[in-house]
Amino acid sequence: MKEKEEENVVALYAGEQQQEDKEWQKSIPAQVFLNYFFAINYHIKNTTGNGLEQLAFFREAKPELTEKDIEAVKRLLLNSWSTEYALRATAELGDEAYMRNALHWTFPQAYYTVFAGLQAFLRTRGVNSSNDALVLREAGRLVVKNAYPHAISFYASGHFDDFNIHRLPLAHYKPGLQIAGKELEAQAQIGQFLRTTRRMKAKAIRQNVQGNPTTAIRSSKTGEVLQKFGPQHWQQLTWRIGYTSLFDLMARLRISSSHREIERFVQAEIDFKLFHESLLEIVSYLNGIHEAYVAQAMSIEQYEAFVKELPKHLQNSFVAARLQETIKPLLRPDEDYQLGAAA
Repeated sequence: MKEKEEENVVALYAGEQQQEDKEWQKSIPAQVFLNYFFAINYHIKNTTGNGLEQLAFFREAKPELTEKDIEAVKRLLLNSWSTEYALRATAELGDEAYMRNALHWTFPQAYYTVFAGLQAFLRTRGVNSSNDALVLREAGRLVVKNAYPHAISFYASGHFDDFNIHRLPLAHYKPGLQIAGKELEAQAQIGQFLRTTRRMKAKAIRQNVQGNPTTAIRSSKTGEVLQKFGPQHWQQLTWRIGYTSLFDLMARLRISSSHREIERFVQAEIDFKLFHESLLEIVSYLNGIHEAYVAQAMSIEQYEAFVKELPKHLQNSFVAARLQETIKPLLRPDEDYQLGAAA
């Protein structure tokens, strides 16, 4: 069965929802969005081998950075950490009503803190860009190359409505409307999220391509710009889409924040505290991975010195916690550390 957009998810589950009131039906799209991010977090926490030490990509010779590179990376990390600090400040308030209305800024904050950390990592690999599309495309390539732990190495590829989901063997199952309580449910929801996101991206690219007379695909008979696409036309756009990875899913937070649909989330009856917790844990995990790559490229000594000189609001914070609990044990495995998950 072809996937529907999240906006039409009510129709997908109409049979299951006949006994539910109208208010709950209005909340279904927001609940599905929460389910997606909860499922991602569930999958990360329940997948073994989530460290970088097992990856050949990480063990390869580290790149050499110039002083200019190092300064640029530091600025990007400061942007990432300050945004994560703001995101955490909202989560720590713990007030349900406040969290509900805070979605206007916590959605984009969750995306942009990860995006800045990703930029810092890419800068150590010779990619210097602030263009979202280019950065996400490069991130997708690195996911495919196994630069990330298995838990977040999943991705989608393929032509429009003929998508393939990789490294999620249970993604073909039909997802339910409930919060994931099993790995099968989590993978099914992530699989749907990948497919709907890739479909939305394909449609956006088609609109851009067909809206430009120079790039538009035209009818071979009339020469007119095509209004209807068949499979052969969609296939001509596939290369523009790239791979669809976790970072494209995070980018949905940026998109949601800039549309009226954010009001639908604010008015929905969902667990906002759980939503924030899921986002924050995903953010902390992704940022920790990028920080480890940066510390490896800079040298752990230089990275540690940088962390000690951070602005006051970042002193003795989650940044130092991840350094102590995750990065040092990774880059200095012979020393004795108290291992644990960064706060």
